[in-house]
Amino acid sequence: MTSETFQEAHAARQQWLAVLARASLPQLEAGLPSLETLPALTQVRPVEVGMVMLRGRIGGTGNPFNVGEASVVRCAVRLGNGPLGVSYALGRDKRRAELAAVCDALLQDPQHHDALQRELVQPVARELARSRAQTHSDVAQSKVEFFTLVRGEA
Repeated sequence: MTSETFQEAHAARQQWLAVLARASLPQLEAGLPSLETLPALTQVRPVEVGMVMLRGRIGGTGNPFNVGEASVVRCAVRLGNGPLGVSYALGRDKRRAELAAVCDALLQDPQHHDALQRELVQPVARELARSRAQTHSDVAQSKVEFFTLVRGEA
C-alpha cells in the first residue's frame, strides 16, 4: 500500500468514525446487519465509561483553559479474525459504543463496506449535515452586530 493510498484510507476511516461517534442508538441499530449473521464478537477492550477534560480557548486563539469534564464511552471489538473496530463517543451509552465499534470493524471489511456506507454512514452523515445547517441558520437569525462610537479624538 502506497503512502497516498494509506492516507486516503486513513482519511476515509476518520470520516466514518466521526459519523459513527455522532450516530444515535436507533440509527446504529437500523443500519447494522443482523448480529447473528456475523462472525463471533470478541471484546478486545470491553465497553468502558470514563471522563475527559474539555479544553477551550477564548476567541479560538487565546491561551487554553479547562472548560470542564464530560463522560465518554469507548470500546474495541474484533469480529472473528477480521479487523479491529473501535469507538469513542461522548455520553454513557455502552450499547451505542459497542455497535459503533462493530460498524467500524465491518466498514474495514470489503464484504460489508459498501452496504454499510450506503445504508448507515451516508444517511447519518446527511442527517448530521442537515441538523448542522439548521443550527447555523437558527444562530444566524439571532446574530447581533455591535459597533463602537468614538467620542472625541484620541
